[in-house]
Amino acid sequence: MLEELDIRNLGPIREATIAPAAGMTAITGETGAGKSMLLSAIRLVSGGAAESSRVSSGADEAWAQAIFALSDDAVASEHSGDTNDAGSGDADSGFTGAAAAVAKAHDAGVDPEDGELFLSRTVRASGRSRAVLGGKSVPRSVLGAIAGELVTIHGQTDQLKIAAAARQREFLDRVAGDEAELAAYRKTWDALAAMDERLERLRSQESSARQQADYLRESIDRINRTDPQPGEDEELKACRERIENAADIAQGVGSALGALDASQVDVDAADGASAVELINHAVTSLRAIRVGGAFAEQADRLESINADLGDVVFALSQELGDEGSVEDLDQINGRIHELGDLTRRWGPTLADVLAWRDKAAFDLEDLDASPEKVAELESERQTLYAAALAAADVLSAARVAAAADLGARVTEELGSLAMLGASLEVRVTPRDKADDPLGPYGRDDIAFLFTPFEGSPQLPMGKSASGGELSRLMLALELVAADTRGGADQTFIFDEVDAGVGGKAAVELGKRLARLARSAQVIVVTHLAQVASWADAQFVVTKEPPDADDDDLGVVTTIAEVNGETRVHEIARMLSGSESEASLDHARELLSDSRLTLPLAGAGAAGD
Repeated sequence: MLEELDIRNLGPIREATIAPAAGMTAITGETGAGKSMLLSAIRLVSGGAAESSRVSSGADEAWAQAIFALSDDAVASEHSGDTNDAGSGDADSGFTGAAAAVAKAHDAGVDPEDGELFLSRTVRASGRSRAVLGGKSVPRSVLGAIAGELVTIHGQTDQLKIAAAARQREFLDRVAGDEAELAAYRKTWDALAAMDERLERLRSQESSARQQADYLRESIDRINRTDPQPGEDEELKACRERIENAADIAQGVGSALGALDASQVDVDAADGASAVELINHAVTSLRAIRVGGAFAEQADRLESINADLGDVVFALSQELGDEGSVEDLDQINGRIHELGDLTRRWGPTLADVLAWRDKAAFDLEDLDASPEKVAELESERQTLYAAALAAADVLSAARVAAAADLGARVTEELGSLAMLGASLEVRVTPRDKADDPLGPYGRDDIAFLFTPFEGSPQLPMGKSASGGELSRLMLALELVAADTRGGADQTFIFDEVDAGVGGKAAVELGKRLARLARSAQVIVVTHLAQVASWADAQFVVTKEPPDADDDDLGVVTTIAEVNGETRVHEIARMLSGSESEASLDHARELLSDSRLTLPLAGAGAAGD
């Protein structure tokens, strides 16, 4: 809810702070006192257009700040991860109301502080403005998105929003409580849309795309024919190096073996004793010494050395004659050349070549526009379309049932709001299936059709009512929504809702605003005492003449909350324009009678 609204240098308001009640707050005052500036402040912090002409005379800038208190559930929702893909509010987070506001603020890099969100706007006399969220500068569109989840303004210039088909659908879905049906449909719709995009891409391929497909196909075939193995090229290069140096290897290994153990090669014993024989001779000589100790120890060491030499001799003997032939070298060079061609084009390593081939095969599926591939995808699309159509039928059924109930209940409410003969029809019409009826939100065309008085033609909402009538119609809609779905977790601001209303109808209007305030915060700008008397809090906007010492400031507007006898005097002024004893008694009686004795939201009916 709106916890506090601070204003500085906005039009005739030099400085003001308003702390609305959690329930219903009335803003009253004489005509022309500046009540509209309060709505201007709300629109500013909601990302509305900044007009330098609204800056107070002599001031450099105007500033407005709204502080919203959030429920614990809304704050916790950002960290819960419990979202659904197709709520009727925020399309990204799946949340609505305050929870969606918290999610959008988080996306902008700002989290609530002590359960509060601060939205402020500065408008300089030069015409530039600055939007701030929680102390961080943000685009004004961010303020608009967040405030749009927290505040709904029903004023002369704001009512036309409901004329949009999308807004009417959102409202009907909120009343219908069809979040599960809408989420189920959106899941099938998203799959269908992805398939349509893929098919369109295949069908609209140009020459370059076909050439790319040919290139991928030929490249994959080339790699598959070569059939490279990771690290194969390095192994072949090592083998080639051995073959190319076969003579040196044979000579070196033979000479080493001859020196170590002459029995391993064709070496005449007369050429000299080998290392193994000499060490064996040394061991025998040491063992022949009859004195133990150091001689036996050295003999043991020599035997250990001889064992190691035996391992070396065995390993070298295995290397003889294993270098391959010239024919082997030709085959190896040919294979190395094939593999090198692959790594130059798709490397740098054979592992990279294989990875490129696997990715190319995947990309080729989307580039392959062969008739067989298109036919396969079209068959898949038919299955997806059937599933989406079935889910759309379930969603439509929920909307049709809710539309009939909504229209009947709103019409009943209008009769108590000085609009006898007025009615609302909520029409849900399936689109022509021949034109592919499915869209992101189902297959329904939804229209709110309003009849302002008996005998009047039925016209689309927004084109058939005055500002006051439309405000009362919106009040009736919000009342039914609150009764049906419970707390709206929002702040509703009504302006001109009392236009053309008086007498008993004004009392009924105030009663219904108070009823809505049972489940949401309500702020109403009114000139009727019968409406203001129902409020939990009342603020009076007063126009004061300029100070004699500083008449450059012009007329100054002040805003103050009235309580007790002060409020009685304000109600008396609103009733008769005077504060006579009769007016004061009437005001006290009106305030005493204006006590909401309605059942809890969900059970209220017109005329309670």
